Amino acid sequence: MREKQKKEMALFRFGVINEFVNGIKLDRGKQERMIREKCDRKWVIPYSGKSSIGRSTILRWIRIYKKSGGDIKSLYPQSRSDRGKARAMDEETSLSLIRLREEMPKATVPRLIRKMKQRRLFSPDVHLNLSTVYRFLHQQNLMNHNKSKPEDRRRFEAELPNDIWQSDVMHGPRVKIGNKMRKSYLIAFIDDHSRLIVFGAFYKSESAKSFMDAFYKALMRRGLPRKLYVDNGAAYRSKHLEYAAASLGIALIHARPYKPQGKGKIERFFKTVRSQFLTEFKGEYLFELNDAFEKWLTDVYHQRKHSSTAKTPLKRFTSKMECLRIAPDNLKDHFRKKIRRRVSTDRTITLDKNLYEAPVELIGKQVDVLYHEEDMTHVEVKWNQKSYGILPRVDLHLNCKVKRDRNSQIEIENEKLRPESGRIWE
Repeated sequence: MREKQKKEMALFRFGVINEFVNGIKLDRGKQERMIREKCDRKWVIPYSGKSSIGRSTILRWIRIYKKSGGDIKSLYPQSRSDRGKARAMDEETSLSLIRLREEMPKATVPRLIRKMKQRRLFSPDVHLNLSTVYRFLHQQNLMNHNKSKPEDRRRFEAELPNDIWQSDVMHGPRVKIGNKMRKSYLIAFIDDHSRLIVFGAFYKSESAKSFMDAFYKALMRRGLPRKLYVDNGAAYRSKHLEYAAASLGIALIHARPYKPQGKGKIERFFKTVRSQFLTEFKGEYLFELNDAFEKWLTDVYHQRKHSSTAKTPLKRFTSKMECLRIAPDNLKDHFRKKIRRRVSTDRTITLDKNLYEAPVELIGKQVDVLYHEEDMTHVEVKWNQKSYGILPRVDLHLNCKVKRDRNSQIEIENEKLRPESGRIWE
């Protein structure tokens, strides 16, 4: 983690505990009330997907800050001791372990680990040991099957099409991408009311960039949902997704960690894909996989009556078209990346090693820069919610021939212009 990020997190932590360390002595009752209030709040925590802070965490921050004598660096996040090594268990391994435990509730931990290895339910770089699995199962209340209370889960269904979309990623088959065999990933969105797949396609990665591409195509094809229900992976916690969803008025909801039941509809669809589509696929390349998948969706899945609704997904989705929100004409603008930059004294902003020139009135100000990674010629700048237009790229060769008079008016040194191009030349 960079120094700037550590400092930002330390400042956030200090903002949480400052009432307890500013020299004013609080009685025990008032301190406890303030700590409870902070634990009940929803926070925007820098570089974290969490939104709440526990009591023990707040007390630990207070303790280490006081012990350091008021050194802000004591609140810097500590580097992991196992940095550079594989984490003991990733989310996919954890979910597999939960499913296996539900299948074998009386099995001992060593037997569970053996079954995990036999069924190849985790990748070779993941290390499963007894203490890790014991600790995880205890955290999930899965060690004693007699004492664990059943969780109150109730079936639900959105009342209208595009009320709720569920989305997730399924690990697909290995296919040729270029000249190499690589794993594919199916990114899909399902409408909760109709079970229609608003968009689905296989990608060469499950990155945030791939997910945002699929999300954009889903919105273009089927309109705007009111809620988007997703997992807790990095792609779903990206600031890019949060900004795009918020700007379109879409509520972004994250599933509880290690609770796959909440995504039951998309999980059942993936099971159908594995058992009915992939078993019949005979192609070799990624584009062949996507062509066949699109045809299967259109001709088979969307035309077949769903067992839960007794209607075809397409018919149920289109039965209440008047409720759908159409994607805006400027949808692509909502998918721009947004970052903060300070305009330097020479009016420039650096963005991905490119220099852009901002208006004079923005010198020294922190501004919002909005852009598409694939089109660095169209970069917009905003300050205080007001747009200052598209920024031109800096031409360093031209700037060396530019001088300004006392009124900041630009004058070009005496040069010749090439008539056919309008460029300056010696």
